Amino acid sequence: MRVGLLIAGSLVALVCTAEIHNCACEAAKPETLELRECSLDRAVRDDAAGAPYLFLKDVNPTKPNRIVALPRTNVVRLADMTPEQRAAFWQVCIAKAVALWGDDWGVAMNGEKARTQCHLHVHIGKLRPDAEQEGGVAVDGPEDIPLPDAAAGLWVHRVAGKLHVHAGQQINETVLIR
Repeated sequence: MRVGLLIAGSLVALVCTAEIHNCACEAAKPETLELRECSLDRAVRDDAAGAPYLFLKDVNPTKPNRIVALPRTNVVRLADMTPEQRAAFWQVCIAKAVALWGDDWGVAMNGEKARTQCHLHVHIGKLRPDAEQEGGVAVDGPEDIPLPDAAAGLWVHRVAGKLHVHAGQQINETVLIR
């Protein structure tokens, strides 16, 4: 079943991939924010609260239990953030995940080839019971979450009091319950 989900996810990613290397999203040009791949940039623009991070319900009707977290600043890649900004972002994402799902949380970021949005974002949800995979690295806290290689994504969950980070795949959100 997991293989079927991975294959289906791969096919969807191939069909829906946005070229995030050449994003056309520019807040100074409102017409660009009407592009599908710019909808998260549009959400930031339209949010009057001004909080440093936005937590939005995933608009995909097949993912009713997912939240999408994004920084207010316009960043495309984790590497565009300072280590301090990344640590703060992971901290608030993990705190939100724990608040929603207790010990069964997971946060996942798809790689650049599988993303359909230009604005950096992570998916927050309940971790699938069969999600654990061999490999990964255990780290002490959000500040220790490594940058994934180049355009790859990652997913994070808690194991034995540590954060278990899996990196290197393009499609990572499939570890979360829809």
